[in-house]
Amino acid sequence: MIQALAAVTAGTATGTAVHGYAYERHALGLTRTTLPMRGLPPGLDGLRIGFITDLHHSEFTGLDDIARAVKLVRAETPDLVLLGGDYISYGDLRYAAPCAEALAPLDAPLGVFAILGNHDDDRVVPEVLGRRGMRVLRDESTTVTRGGDVLTLTGIRFWTRRREDIARAMARRAGPVLLAAHDPRRIYEADDLGVPGVLAGHTHGGQIVLPGLGAIAASKFPVAEGHLARGSTEMFVSRGVGTVVVPLRINCPPEVVIVTLRPAASGAQASSIGQGT
Repeated sequence: MIQALAAVTAGTATGTAVHGYAYERHALGLTRTTLPMRGLPPGLDGLRIGFITDLHHSEFTGLDDIARAVKLVRAETPDLVLLGGDYISYGDLRYAAPCAEALAPLDAPLGVFAILGNHDDDRVVPEVLGRRGMRVLRDESTTVTRGGDVLTLTGIRFWTRRREDIARAMARRAGPVLLAAHDPRRIYEADDLGVPGVLAGHTHGGQIVLPGLGAIAASKFPVAEGHLARGSTEMFVSRGVGTVVVPLRINCPPEVVIVTLRPAASGAQASSIGQGT
């Protein structure tokens, strides 16, 4: 009986892994969600952001997957596009230019912006993205305007973690700040600095989510994927597109996201975890 049970368990695990490798890691979907932001003026209410993160172009995440991500976002015609970092894996620069080329068709009325993840270098990746019309925000801010109202978009590198350095990056803020941070742990500094909105990635949603155990690989993060509110700061964390360490996903399909900005309810103060919609 025990041997039979072990055989069934092993067979189930093998089947799950094969499915995660052959199918689920390529089963890219589109997630639509809203991000409530305190102090969002009327002209920015309903602004739509196409958010793509953690592409990890490598031998395991091919250009076909990236092309599908681009096609899904372009079809939604967002106002702005944001790329959340980790365009390559383990700093393998052979994949940097092809990834940037695959992303080149992205466009939006308010621009296409990018930040850097922990797998990206600080020279070649920004250069190849910039050559294809994407503005890479490295510890700096820019502004976008819609309906006469201004949003400050601040982008920080993965390695920028100190509160004072993040504050310096948004020193010239005008209007509410949307912080693009590869690592969702930056919600703590964002809350301290009064930042109303954060978009992040990095976790891959855990990549492997086990029944009853959850996303073990992402347990050190404040949330593996979806929404988190801390104080008056609201954050959304995307599961991303690619994989790293092991080329499979289990109960955690890849995604691109359309984020719609909405004014936060007056006086809302929360600290909660939720899932993407």
